[in-house]
Amino acid sequence: MKGVLSVEEEVITGLERIMAAFPQKVALVYLGEKITYGLLKELIYKFATGLYELGIRKNDKVMLYIPNCPQWLIAYFAIQKIGAVPVPTSPIYTPYEIAYQLNDSGAETIICQDVNFGYVTEVFEETPLKRVIVTNLVDLLPSWKKTVGWFFDRIPRGVVEKSNNVHLFMDIIRKYPASPPKVQIDPKEHLAYILYTGGTTGVPKGVAGTHSGMVSYIKDYYPVIEGHVSEGDDTFLLVNPLFHIMANGMCMGIGLTLANPTIIMPVPNVDAILEAIQRYKVTMLLGVPTLYRMILENDRLELYNISSLKYCWSGGDVLPEEVFNRFKALTNRAIYQVYGSTEVGHLSLSSMDQDPKPKSLGIPFSTREVMVVDPDTLEEVPHGEVGELLVTSEFILDYWNKPEETAESFVQIGDKRWYKMGDFVRTDERGELEYVDRRADVIKHKGFRVSASEIEAILQDHEAVIGACVVGVADEKVGERIKAIVVLKEDARGVGGTELIRWCRERLASYKIPQYIEFRDMLPKSKVGKLLRREIRDEERRKQA
Repeated sequence: MKGVLSVEEEVITGLERIMAAFPQKVALVYLGEKITYGLLKELIYKFATGLYELGIRKNDKVMLYIPNCPQWLIAYFAIQKIGAVPVPTSPIYTPYEIAYQLNDSGAETIICQDVNFGYVTEVFEETPLKRVIVTNLVDLLPSWKKTVGWFFDRIPRGVVEKSNNVHLFMDIIRKYPASPPKVQIDPKEHLAYILYTGGTTGVPKGVAGTHSGMVSYIKDYYPVIEGHVSEGDDTFLLVNPLFHIMANGMCMGIGLTLANPTIIMPVPNVDAILEAIQRYKVTMLLGVPTLYRMILENDRLELYNISSLKYCWSGGDVLPEEVFNRFKALTNRAIYQVYGSTEVGHLSLSSMDQDPKPKSLGIPFSTREVMVVDPDTLEEVPHGEVGELLVTSEFILDYWNKPEETAESFVQIGDKRWYKMGDFVRTDERGELEYVDRRADVIKHKGFRVSASEIEAILQDHEAVIGACVVGVADEKVGERIKAIVVLKEDARGVGGTELIRWCRERLASYKIPQYIEFRDMLPKSKVGKLLRREIRDEERRKQA
């Protein structure tokens, strides 16, 4: 494919080739407005120049605290262009959550939406922050569209207090030329991002990736999609959040670096998604199982023409066979899988040369080596038998500032260090992976990977709680609902489920809040005092059965 990248290059290099070759071609579509590759390049370079003039230098960390919008991509590539390191995070995180990540990553700059500006000011003094850059979802839209949106109160707006430390995104774009400094970096050593994922000790872990590491798995897409995904003639609808590695990689791998226009959705509204598919004749869609179920259950589905869809991918959770079959019956299109993790990057895609099976994850990419082992003995199991999936690659790094969690999540076998995925799979004779189950401490809720231990740590911070166990309860609509089993101190008085849910809501993003809280006198533990979360999970399964 013409878009082939090299692991010797920076992430933006392949995009720069496309921007130079097709300046008039549409790169992004956002709320009805089109941004060409030529304009995208100009905006990235202007913002990169502005960041440098504001004092941001090589290796500095910059947090991205905004939802899907063109500004996200402009900022992401601009940060990398000057050798700094983006730290993408969820725009619905609370001050408690962003303060931890700011302190852990050492980010001195944050780019936020105006509606989140209050959260940022709340934590400014207790973090390394030196400057804030503020944007609104409609900053890049024409004035008349913004006026109409504000008149009908359709655009969320927040109050921004200006100061020497506060800068507006559009002021930077208007003020600085598209001439960023040339910064020399080593793609194999230099970080392209730090993403945060759930922690086994109750706090999120920073996962760093180099430029070469990110390019490696984008490059690995090409042999799988060649002959199916075009270079410039397909249209990709981006619904999943860009702060998640799945959407980030797919946006580059099948969208921007192949000159395929990308439709960006700021909010995953099903009717808006169906309207976009119909209006722009979308051929490629990425979603989570919950999204595909919501599409199938939309009572206005027959009003939309979605026949343009050619390829649909699902990731972030196991795809129920019932959803797979119903979607194929409705659209005559199969749903393919994209599989990986924040730690290892993208690991595999379902083969596109044949109809995929619902739980088939495809053959692992060439830059990643896998092994399926008995989790107790770490001995490799034969093809067809279930075991835990281990992955190794030269591009997998330690957790950021977390040596203990690194030691717990990796294992040395022979002369190689392997990451324990925690997912249980089997392989066939071709080496294709089939998903079977996952470890007990990761809950899949609405496509998000929720760390049970993170919620447990928050609950145990409450003065009345002595122990907590969080598990997922199967639910066909959202994957799993979050349930907490809590043990209170003997002298606790007047503390109930409502109080503990409020406690969590003040400290966790909305998708991490338990839907159920059950109180018990004790929790099951091993002889060495380790919480037996799987035992409670199995108990919940038996209740449902």
